Amino acid sequence: MSNFDQTELQQLQTGKIFVAGHRGMVGSAIVRQLEAENCERLILRTRDEVDLTDQNSVEDFMQSERPDYIFLAAAKVGGIHANNTYPADFINDNLLISSNIIRSAYRNNAKRLLFLGSSCIYPRLAPQPMPENCLLTGQLESTNEPYAIAKIAGIKLCESFNRQYGTDYRSLMPTNLYGQNDNFDLKTSHVLPALIRKFHEAKTNGTPSVEVWGTGTVRREFLHVDDLAVACLFVMCLPTERYHSVTKPMLSHLNVGTGTDLTIRELAELIKDIVGFDGAITFNTDQPDGTPQKRMDASRLQALGWEAGIALRDGIEETYHWYLNQTVNGKVGAIV
Repeated sequence: MSNFDQTELQQLQTGKIFVAGHRGMVGSAIVRQLEAENCERLILRTRDEVDLTDQNSVEDFMQSERPDYIFLAAAKVGGIHANNTYPADFINDNLLISSNIIRSAYRNNAKRLLFLGSSCIYPRLAPQPMPENCLLTGQLESTNEPYAIAKIAGIKLCESFNRQYGTDYRSLMPTNLYGQNDNFDLKTSHVLPALIRKFHEAKTNGTPSVEVWGTGTVRREFLHVDDLAVACLFVMCLPTERYHSVTKPMLSHLNVGTGTDLTIRELAELIKDIVGFDGAITFNTDQPDGTPQKRMDASRLQALGWEAGIALRDGIEETYHWYLNQTVNGKVGAIV
């Protein structure tokens, strides 16, 4: 839950707001939250309308629309398998998206921009929980290094424009996300939606067991995307001096998380129980685990007045019900 700065919220409500990536899980949650706060001047474009990886397409759009506020939630995302299979796409597309939008925001006088990153920006063996100032202090996790480097570049772009041009660009680094509009495609999804689909299909088909990648011992933290959306509006509505009072000397980014984590084995057992699967869980140790632990230190953001409000079990139950509605409509893969 959060208390928005009312003066800043009123300006957001009257401004033109561009949500890049509005059909993805994060972008669609931000749109829902903006609508709930009576922000009506939303600028939404599909990939066919504006190619965010094309500099000219982005610049033409920004010159035409001149948004006051920009939520940069567009990204090419995926789990370990997708990152390992398409490393060139992950680094190239995400670099282009960040560079094109941030540069064009400056050229077209956007008042404020919020860049969304990921917990994978931190070193593989970062201290736990991971504070913002451990960025670039150690080796990245090899399975998602290209994506992480692109996200680090986005943070540094925001920092650099702030330093050189006095812009007010901000960055949030969320922990692992889940919720409505997640990607349930088993080839490209993250672990939580993949497990929801695996357990549901095993239950439906009468399969005796469900395979989980890795040892099940690594620990992960999960945040419902609606909690992140509230955090995004909260940070966008922070007065400039208040935001930068807690981000110095980093200048731009804050962590978003719950502060609690669990093992992948515990997550699998929880989802198994929610879905109602009666079979066994097996672990394929030939597959990679990824980073041993990723728990965010979100104390800076919490000190400003934000905290998560959705318990993990409640959030997974809601996400599973949403997934069931999608299967009824024949939509069980990626939603882009």
